[in-house]
Amino acid sequence: MDYYYYATPLALLLAWTLVQGFNLILSLRTNRRRRKLPPGPLPLPVIGNLHLLGNQPHRSLAKLADFHGPIMRLKLGQTTAVVISSSDMAKQVLQKQVSAFSSRSIPDLVQVDNFHLFSVAWLPASWPQWRNLRKILNSRIFSVNNLDASQHLRFKKIQELVVHCQRSSEMGEAVDIGAAIFRTMLNLLSNTLFSKDLADPYENSGKEFMEMVEGIMLELGKPNLVDYFPVLKIIDPLGLRRYNSLFGKLLKLFHGLINERLELRKSQNVQKTDVLEALITASEHDPQEIDRMHIATICLDLFVAGTDTSSNVMEWAMAELLKAPEIMKKAQAELSEVIGEGKAIEEDDVVRLPYLQCIIKETYRLHPPAPFLVPREAGQDVEVCGYTVPKGSKLMVNAWVIGRDSTLWEDSLVFNPDRFKDSKLDVRGQDFELIPFGAGRRICPGLPLAIRMVPVMLGTLLNTFNWKIEGDIAPKDLDMQEKFGLTLARLHPLRAVPLPL
Repeated sequence: MDYYYYATPLALLLAWTLVQGFNLILSLRTNRRRRKLPPGPLPLPVIGNLHLLGNQPHRSLAKLADFHGPIMRLKLGQTTAVVISSSDMAKQVLQKQVSAFSSRSIPDLVQVDNFHLFSVAWLPASWPQWRNLRKILNSRIFSVNNLDASQHLRFKKIQELVVHCQRSSEMGEAVDIGAAIFRTMLNLLSNTLFSKDLADPYENSGKEFMEMVEGIMLELGKPNLVDYFPVLKIIDPLGLRRYNSLFGKLLKLFHGLINERLELRKSQNVQKTDVLEALITASEHDPQEIDRMHIATICLDLFVAGTDTSSNVMEWAMAELLKAPEIMKKAQAELSEVIGEGKAIEEDDVVRLPYLQCIIKETYRLHPPAPFLVPREAGQDVEVCGYTVPKGSKLMVNAWVIGRDSTLWEDSLVFNPDRFKDSKLDVRGQDFELIPFGAGRRICPGLPLAIRMVPVMLGTLLNTFNWKIEGDIAPKDLDMQEKFGLTLARLHPLRAVPLPL
């Protein structure tokens, strides 16, 4: 029984290898005559360059780019990947060739049950359905008017974060910074969408939700053999399809909240004014444009992207400040002078806090939430700076290495917010030296919320407390190791003790 289970896929892989080897010889001869492919390391038989990725692909590919250049081709099993490692090349593919690279490279993990056909994160940008869903996000959630109207809600959630930290301060206990910010963002989004908290704002709840989101991000970022050898899909050698249950659990949660609202509408005449109500109303008016599955998937996209990225950025920002106490003191001095020590910060105050803004930009430079953004796919053969990117290639823009490019940044590995003091560089996708949210048509739709929320959260923590690393760890010895996934998290959670100012 076991023999037949493994013999068939192995035989298929062997047959594919022989055929591909013969085709490779022919294609190399043809390609050399017809087109100039990007340079790259010599691939091994069958696996290609998979052995070069390691467990920190953003770092491994940065080293390879030092030798092969800012546009580099790799063979990853059956897949051709093109890696972009400079701001100039990023501008070419994300702005000047935007239509050719507007589709996503779809991992096998999100193809189960056709999840990718409902998600705005994975749908091709050329599809009307993607444009409709993106329009809904922009008009009903992330528009200036809607964000202004929900500002009081964000203020309330940040004050709940302060209360949580105050309780820890009184007990002399450390705060898990990432978990606390995750819980704040979780409740902010759940109140915006559903008018209710999904976690207790004052307790260490929401852990299961956080673990599911982290699990999704980690698995989406890890190499999956099925993505590189589709012939192996029938056996799923790493068992990664089991992680589809994480998508399933979250979708079940959101379907339950939708059902709860529909029942509430039947039993009560009072209507909510939140996003879910707007989406249900839109679905009733035009079910072809948006249905129940679209609504649940929009919720999943928002919660997965909105909670994990913001908590990671905040955790990295606090880690860098704890590692450099003089920078933290400088930020606190600005807050004290402009806002008043211990006073609450509002979103309109951020424009008067230039050094705080510099800290946020410097954090995004060194610690972009998604080191490769979200990989794209070439919809056709595309010429980029004299090289041909073959149709179907997976396009990976290494935003992590661009942020550390020594030709762009002086002392590029040093956390120095002052480098942005007289700079007009911004994170909104126009300056390709700094693209933590991506750029072009597929720029992160949640950018307007993030640029409001992150500075206020960080400023509030700094203006309300002094902070000390848990234990007897000296600032210079703080562990800064990374855990690679679709997003770049800290290997070890940051724990810090809030102290009275």
